Amino acid sequence: MFTKSAIVKGVSAAIALGSNMGDSEEILAAAIATLAKTPGILLEAKSHLYKTKAIGPPQPDYLNGCATIRISMLPHLLLETLLAIEQKFGRVRQERWGPRTLDLDLLLYDDLILDTPTLQIPHPRMRERAFVLIPLAEIAPDWVEPVSGCVIKDLVKEVNCSDVHLLMGS
Repeated sequence: MFTKSAIVKGVSAAIALGSNMGDSEEILAAAIATLAKTPGILLEAKSHLYKTKAIGPPQPDYLNGCATIRISMLPHLLLETLLAIEQKFGRVRQERWGPRTLDLDLLLYDDLILDTPTLQIPHPRMRERAFVLIPLAEIAPDWVEPVSGCVIKDLVKEVNCSDVHLLMGS
């Protein structure tokens, strides 16, 4: 079991951000700022935002982006931190793939492969999702996804990117 005092030094992680309720652009900017102010997290890079068709039940389009961070916490504590930030922004989990004010997904944690009942790293569906791969390739094109052994910029070439559009001015 991980404790809050369990610390690792200098690990990179990648986070996906999404929102389709409320002022999504403002929410995502505030979520990035919250991540950057969180003890144990150093924001390294953030992508532009992209407008994306929603997956799941009928709902508004999403704004999506990614961030890379340098962290001094173990993966399960990072996940707890991300879930707490989601709650701060009013995230309510009602239905799978339903609309949300904020979604923060832990995509990658260095080159770790982890499969537990509460956390899978890399994110199990990231290789199928253009709305994750496009912004991630913008800020971490050469990061090797450890399950496939492929770099992110090559994984983007394997997905349909037609429903992912750069949000101008982001």
